[in-house]
Amino acid sequence: MTPADELRTAAEKLRRDATAAHRASPSPWNVTDEKVVRCADGMIVADRSGTDHPAERADLPYIATMHPGVGTALAAWLESWTGIEMYEAHSLPEDARHALAVARQINGSAP
Repeated sequence: MTPADELRTAAEKLRRDATAAHRASPSPWNVTDEKVVRCADGMIVADRSGTDHPAERADLPYIATMHPGVGTALAAWLESWTGIEMYEAHSLPEDARHALAVARQINGSAP
């Protein structure tokens, strides 16, 4: 798979997942005092209300930050690099290397 293919595959996955999440619970998402992540219409996205252990709630701010709008923006950023000639990761501009690293994490193919 070429770097452009890796970027395109990751962008497609992000966009598909963000679209599905947006249909169920549109952004913005916020962490509430009840230890849940809610979207603007009140739908619960993630619920940690049944635990008192801080480590089991530590992911709530991250979940709220990574709402569908972020996924869609990341997908567009990844796609913006697909038209660049990419041969070897070490010869890429630094921003392209970062984009490729993100794509590989999303694709589960990180070295």
